[in-house]
Amino acid sequence: MTSKKASSSGADEAETKLSPSGFPVKEVPGSYGVPFFSPLKDRLQYYYLQGAEEYFRSRIASNGGATVLRVNMPPGPFITRDSGVVALLDARSFAVLLDDAKVDKTDTLDGTYVPSLKLFGGYRPLAFLDAADPRHAAIKGVVMRLAVARMHQVAPTFKISFGAMFDAVDAGIGSGPVQFNKLNEVHMFDFTCSALFGGKTPSEAMGDGAVTKAIKWLLLQLHPIASKVIKPWPIEDLLLHTFRLPAFLVSGDYAALTAYFAEAAAAVLDDAELAKTGISREELLHNLVFMALFNAYGGFKIFLPHVVKWLARAGPALHASLAEEVRAACPEGGEITVSAVDRMPLVKSVVWEALRMNPPVEFQYGRARQDLVVESHDAAYQVRKGEMLFGYQPMATRDERVFKDAGEFVPERFVDGGEQGKLLGNVVWSNGPEDGVAAEGNKQCPGKDMVVAVGRLMVAQLFRRYDTFAATVEDLPLEPIVTFTSLTKAAPLTE
Repeated sequence: MTSKKASSSGADEAETKLSPSGFPVKEVPGSYGVPFFSPLKDRLQYYYLQGAEEYFRSRIASNGGATVLRVNMPPGPFITRDSGVVALLDARSFAVLLDDAKVDKTDTLDGTYVPSLKLFGGYRPLAFLDAADPRHAAIKGVVMRLAVARMHQVAPTFKISFGAMFDAVDAGIGSGPVQFNKLNEVHMFDFTCSALFGGKTPSEAMGDGAVTKAIKWLLLQLHPIASKVIKPWPIEDLLLHTFRLPAFLVSGDYAALTAYFAEAAAAVLDDAELAKTGISREELLHNLVFMALFNAYGGFKIFLPHVVKWLARAGPALHASLAEEVRAACPEGGEITVSAVDRMPLVKSVVWEALRMNPPVEFQYGRARQDLVVESHDAAYQVRKGEMLFGYQPMATRDERVFKDAGEFVPERFVDGGEQGKLLGNVVWSNGPEDGVAAEGNKQCPGKDMVVAVGRLMVAQLFRRYDTFAATVEDLPLEPIVTFTSLTKAAPLTE
């Protein structure tokens, strides 16, 4: 029989277990509440009554300031059977989600639910595979080689798309305000496919309805976690968050998109077959569709409006500094290239700061591979094998314990000689640190460098063409609606 003294000693030892940093290890605070009813209530608070930021901050406050806590995450009933997650809401704890040795990311891209594989031709795309899955390395290797091989096409292709986009802005601004988002979603779709594969653009191959097909397909995947799309909100919640919309609603659109990519990406598919990657041509095709539409185009659709939003809010003083830097590096007649924008410290800083303030993907999920201890800045918590970990990235990248004036857009924050070397690793929009490198064996975005380059090209082209601009901004959960109200064209240089 175990004595009371021995039992007490064991309890004391458990209570005094310390983390690597010397914090006493605690149980994760918070509660999932009453099954079905609490996840439903929390969904309404998250989307409509509080909003994401207040949803998390109110729970931090009610749990004594703890930034690691148990919460429910949408969509909840009836789409998700288990809404409970361990939320990591500061930069230090969030880093666990970037450690592939600690978290398994199989089927965690969208969080507590997995879209129907019918949306992907019956295959599980790369983004839904864990880094330890052998297929992950094979598919990601193809994507990484493609990104490197096509990098030289990014700047000239972007110049064409930017020119077409802002020719339309200039044509419309005389008659009234012009919304950036609508033009961006059309021209960046063509840009993405041309930059990656060459050949005909989707608009040329499928007509003006090409982008609509892509957006419908994206919506079918993401509708359980979309909001502020339909008014009034009770109708939206019933239609988007309660039941899965069936994949057959976009089967025709997806078939047309797949047929386009089968032709556009034929050379990539041929090379992969010759290289004997172990992935069938059909599976790789569906992965390329997902990569181009979801990862690349979906990212640009969200990211670039945020860049323009912050530029609009910063105003003429920043515009003048950017215009001076761009025009000094690329005088009139000189090409704006990827290597050229790499020599523009303020342009680079503005883009990194936009990615810090508004990472294109706000959420990260992963399941604990084993029992582990998660440390925040001030405490340590016991997480058990199989528990779903969740990180709300804006709270990690706006952590006041890491960044000074963390909630403010500071254009020069990452200018050379400033905080760049020390803090760039805390910009983690790409599922890894900004100073990290994507590899076949990790989950960092294989197109990371291309995304950053496009952001820089957008800023550089904008201030090569214009001295300044003004725009209104309507903040929405997914992307802000940016509407140009005036643009001042740069005066041509005289001999």
